[in-house]
Amino acid sequence: MRRTVWWSGAVLAIVMGQAQDSSSLLVINARIWTGEPARPWAQALAARGERIVAVGSEQEARRAAAGARVIDARGRMVTPGFIDSHIHLLEGGFRLTSVQLREARSRQEFIDRIARYAGKLPEGAWVTGGDWDHENWGGQLPQRNWIDAATPRNPVWVKRLDGHMALANTQALKAAGITRDTPDPDGGAIVRDKKGEPTGVLKDNAMALVERVKPEPGSESKDAALEAAMRHVARDGITSVHHMGSWEDLEVFERAHRAGRLRTRMYAAVPLATWARLRDRVRTSGRGDAWLRTGLLKGFVDGSLGSRTAAFEQAFAGTPQDRGLLVNPPERLHEWIRGADASGLHVAVHAIGDRANRILLDIYERTAAENGARDRRFRIEHAQHFSKRLVERLAEAGVIASMQPYHAIDDGRWAAKVIGTERLQGIYMFASLLERRAHLAFGSDWFVAPSSVAMGLYAAVTRRTLDGKNPDGWVPREKIDAESALRAYTAGGAYASFEEKDKGTLAPGKLADFVILNKDVTRLRGEELQEVKADMTVVGGRIVHEKQE
Repeated sequence: MRRTVWWSGAVLAIVMGQAQDSSSLLVINARIWTGEPARPWAQALAARGERIVAVGSEQEARRAAAGARVIDARGRMVTPGFIDSHIHLLEGGFRLTSVQLREARSRQEFIDRIARYAGKLPEGAWVTGGDWDHENWGGQLPQRNWIDAATPRNPVWVKRLDGHMALANTQALKAAGITRDTPDPDGGAIVRDKKGEPTGVLKDNAMALVERVKPEPGSESKDAALEAAMRHVARDGITSVHHMGSWEDLEVFERAHRAGRLRTRMYAAVPLATWARLRDRVRTSGRGDAWLRTGLLKGFVDGSLGSRTAAFEQAFAGTPQDRGLLVNPPERLHEWIRGADASGLHVAVHAIGDRANRILLDIYERTAAENGARDRRFRIEHAQHFSKRLVERLAEAGVIASMQPYHAIDDGRWAAKVIGTERLQGIYMFASLLERRAHLAFGSDWFVAPSSVAMGLYAAVTRRTLDGKNPDGWVPREKIDAESALRAYTAGGAYASFEEKDKGTLAPGKLADFVILNKDVTRLRGEELQEVKADMTVVGGRIVHEKQE
């Protein structure tokens, strides 16, 4: 006799056997998208410990997991766990409790939100976070004189949603020692008014002038941010992330790993400039395990489109002398990449504009010729603006395009006024990349964009911009189908971290990382994709998220 307990009131049922094996899990009555070309669909899945032992019919799965805890999916879709291939996890955790400016639709709302938040803080505490978007109020950059009167007791340092420029109030500028006489650093810019005074907006490398004086959060705050972030991404069905961060972030992850608190698998990147330090660490300590891995380095070629710091071959619209900026000189990038690659490390570099992507492909091709053939899997983070020739070069070189589809439906609201309409045909070229059989890995870029996989799928499949002005898709030729988008969020991410033998598809021997969804992604159209939610998220056979009614 078996006792059935309805899980969360509606969606799933857990069937408890008398001789239940707590280390085993059996999912039945499911529509399982395995991601495996030879057997793309199945009805049931069995896991023992952290690994899958069977995927196929219910009979096959039951034989492999006798006595397992049984989850009746009631016809729901099961997919491999989603892999976010580009995320800022800790920063995202901090953003959950910082001032919220992303939805500020006017100058006054921007000011009011900062004023309310600052009013709750003790004197001297910094106001950080933000994620403002000046396009929401017509494109005018904010200025410190907007907020100085509203924040007399607190330094303010709030970033644009792309993370490539930020606004400081006068207190924060004074703390950083920034005056009209402070020169622009290489690869950065201090925005100034007509009198030469800093407006408070700093771009790219100039942001370091404030970052170096902003107080560092304590260990307890970092641990809490990580916990909040892991809970947050689990609700999106994300089981693994490629974290773009720092050595300090890695220390937080290691502390959580030692304490057994990780519920999200991490591939943690550190700055490309520190490649020698990572080389030495890997030689002495290895690359980690299935929960926390190292070996990845993250660098930058240029800035962002929204901050007008992306590097283009042609100038921005309306500013004939401005082609963006290079955060790092090409020869310095080459030196770092060549050394890292020669040491067997994995390199991922941010490139937005077509000039930046061309420069980076030049360096990758040059490095591969110098260091010889091997499975290096160079990555371009964002790979945003390309030409057909650059797409061909990327595919031929085996370089991975690590892209974030949500950016397409966000940028599509205003990109034409920044670069003109002619260059839009080379933006977020998902379909063109797949047609050339390039490797495509999807992510969110959270905190910069929402972590929602559903919104990423919606963006890749429909390309309907957030303002509703492109119902048939923005640059519709580059739309892809739902299964291609799913592969980019699963197998594509696994390949981009050298983990395709362990994750990315559902097959015996692979990690038991999977998601039960409320809707079948492959049967949805248009707006329906935004309604996809994770009813259950499982990592290593352990349930880390359950839908609450």
